[in-house]
Amino acid sequence: MNSVSKHTILETKNLSIGYQSKKKQTTIASAINITVEKGKFVGLLGKNGIGKSTLLRTLAKVQKPLKGSVKLNQKELTSYTHKELATVLSIVLTERLPESQLTVFELVALGRQPYTNWIDKLTELDLQKIQWAIEQTEIEHLKNKRFYELSDGQLQRVLIARALAQDAEIIILDEPTAHLDIHHTFKVFSLLKKLVKNTGKTIIISTHEINLAIQLADELILLSENEIYSGTIEKLVDQKAFEKLFAKDLISFNKTLKQFVIKKSSFGS
Repeated sequence: MNSVSKHTILETKNLSIGYQSKKKQTTIASAINITVEKGKFVGLLGKNGIGKSTLLRTLAKVQKPLKGSVKLNQKELTSYTHKELATVLSIVLTERLPESQLTVFELVALGRQPYTNWIDKLTELDLQKIQWAIEQTEIEHLKNKRFYELSDGQLQRVLIARALAQDAEIIILDEPTAHLDIHHTFKVFSLLKKLVKNTGKTIIISTHEINLAIQLADELILLSENEIYSGTIEKLVDQKAFEKLFAKDLISFNKTLKQFVIKKSSFGS
């Protein structure tokens, strides 16, 4: 496990997630009991509508849990102020950013907001953290470009750099490769893997790139219809968890390859 000491950084107990209105409570998933160790690259997998985004938003205190608890560093999530939480956890959601004239440097600098004073003056330390984040994500050549000049792949790297500049222990990304081609998707996964190794930060991502996540993530969290599984790839294979992720009529999990493959019978004889 590299040089990172074993330490549970995130834990949920009997967590139920969903939506609460005045008249109705809609539960998407319940009895979620997971632990995430510091310095791990964790992939969150499951089919559309299963609750991946809702879970990530709940872990990040963007929305309230229906039941149960979330702890960060053994401290209840509910006891963190928003400013305190921003120094521990950063989140990159799938929502598109509003159009702006901001440069890449200015976008990355927004990650320092939890630390800047009331006039948002950047200190020498802030500037060092921003430059470090730019170097780690290899976007030095983009530093002076405007937001609207970036491709989707470039923008994703900039958003990751902004999260890095925030210098939180945990970075959560919701579908970071949703709009990217296979080349840029692999580059983002490789970048995240490298960042975990180089910085010791914990990165949790939801993704539909299941085979890539199986290859590169240290651990996975699987959301299925009836159960939540978490652990190493080997543990999940032993539990036959992958076989319960999708209907078996089109694809199946190959234990030898540790990959999902298309069933030839899906196309008829």
